Amino acid sequence: MGPTRISTLVVAGLAAAAVAWLLISSFYYDLAPSLPWLPVVTLAALAVLEGYAAVNTRGKIEGRPGREPLNPLLVARFVVLAKASALAGAIFAGFYAGLTGWLFIERTNAAIGDRPAGVGGVIAAIALVAAALWLERSCRVPEQEDDEDRQPGDRESRPGQR
Repeated sequence: MGPTRISTLVVAGLAAAAVAWLLISSFYYDLAPSLPWLPVVTLAALAVLEGYAAVNTRGKIEGRPGREPLNPLLVARFVVLAKASALAGAIFAGFYAGLTGWLFIERTNAAIGDRPAGVGGVIAAIALVAAALWLERSCRVPEQEDDEDRQPGDRESRPGQR
């Protein structure tokens, strides 16, 4: 499994934006009176939690003082969570971007009232993508020098010295 590709996230976001634009332009006035804020708050909360996990995971992997070692299975789960969250965040960002783009073109009072929730959704979804990519990057194991790559004068290569 390789790192998440930005191109995959962009394509997913653009596809979601196109679908959102088509749906909202056809069914906006048949839907609920206003956009809900709960998805925006949920996306933002997930972004904060994944950012927190990224900071803790990086510290534990690097072996910073005061941090206990990390279970490798937990790191693998974090990677899966990060990859899924990045894709879901890209889809939500695209959907909210398509929705918000249409709301800025529409001049009705209902559309004007829904703009803050749309913009908040775009921002929260982009924050989730950023936090997920950060968590995925934090789960990488730092590269170690091999004995073959060390120079003869390096301190670590001398027996008995630390």
